[in-house]
Amino acid sequence: MRDAYHEELDSIGEGLVEMARLVGSAVGRATTAILDADLKLAENVIAADEKVDDLQRALEARAITLLARQQPVATDLRIVVTSLRMSADLERSGDLAQHVAKLARLRFPQTAVPRDLHATILEMGQLAQRLMAKAGEVIITKDVDLALQLEQDDDAMDMLHRTLFQHLMDDRWQHGIETAVDVTLLGRYYERFADHAVSVAKRVVYLVTGEHADEIAPPTATAVDGA
Repeated sequence: MRDAYHEELDSIGEGLVEMARLVGSAVGRATTAILDADLKLAENVIAADEKVDDLQRALEARAITLLARQQPVATDLRIVVTSLRMSADLERSGDLAQHVAKLARLRFPQTAVPRDLHATILEMGQLAQRLMAKAGEVIITKDVDLALQLEQDDDAMDMLHRTLFQHLMDDRWQHGIETAVDVTLLGRYYERFADHAVSVAKRVVYLVTGEHADEIAPPTATAVDGA
């Protein structure tokens, strides 16, 4: 019985890793769709979000079953409860990637992003994907130092977000109100996606240490690869 119990705990962790992989891929593909006005790719991203939702529902069902049948305590209880919260972060990340793809579909055959902002949006999309990959690695390794670095890595996304607003507020903006709204939404989607990746990492810190990440001194800053 105990072996089956721990196998169930392990399967919850594996489900979280798979969710992180899927939503990381989704935000990367959605970024390509929005920049290239690729309707087929956008539709694929939108449809694929159902798999993320299915994984979350399955993970929740396993967690609830464990809570009801095994009544875990101490560390095991922390694993189950924290995993439920991480799955919610990951599911919401998938929704945000889907929002990017839906905007690409809405503006097809045009692109929602002006040519002079392509590089910034591309960088935001790539950074979002790297942050989620790092969050997935944290889930696997339970590396507290790596988890704490994510919040510092997220500073780069905040800087890119501010860059977008600088363009929007510039008197030389010539792309109209509709495009300004699109760009504002995109910036928010990527910024929130990154926040969820950081939240996942923080929850791993709590899972391992029993302390909240904000109560622990951060490690020496290390940039995300390629950032």
